[in-house]
Amino acid sequence: MTTLADRIDAILPQTQCEQCGFHGCRPYAEAIAAGEAPINRCPPGGATGIARLAALLGQPALPLDPAHGVEKPRTLARIVEADCIGCTKCIQACPVDAIVGAAKLMHTVLADDCTGCELCVPACPVDCIVLEPMPQAWVNDPARADAARTHFRRREARLERERLAQEAELAARKAAVDAAASPANPVLAALARARAKKQGNPT
Repeated sequence: MTTLADRIDAILPQTQCEQCGFHGCRPYAEAIAAGEAPINRCPPGGATGIARLAALLGQPALPLDPAHGVEKPRTLARIVEADCIGCTKCIQACPVDAIVGAAKLMHTVLADDCTGCELCVPACPVDCIVLEPMPQAWVNDPARADAARTHFRRREARLERERLAQEAELAARKAAVDAAASPANPVLAALARARAKKQGNPT
């Protein structure tokens, strides 16, 4: 069943740029559907996107809220490879896993997957990322938006799995330390308490 949030999300450009103040397009769509956010916070969608949202929701179209950015031509990121130091900060910042590379090795942007979110630009410590015009045919291509949505969800799921795995590993380490710090055998524990009592140190 298609929800209102689904229909709103289908209109948003799926840049996942967070200029709207939410962590990606879907949370913004859900906030609009719940009446918790206005329709004019998406600079990549611009006036056309706002008009489409207004028509869907039966609301008047609003001018883009300048507090969330300005409408401008969509772009793609490109790494100036000769200047890249392989720090991986851009990889960590990319919301759709469109940058590949390894630590201390040159990175590159997969142009077909880039949404032009620009989140990689401030993340780069050596300013080696430039923005180039996005082909006009890509700007409102539903297939590209669907792919970006899928890549974003896949990345979010991977990060959640990694977070849970890290938490489980830390919990296992703590349990091992706790087990090593206390006698596992109840008889040994009782003897230890008896010894402590004799020495005047009841536990």
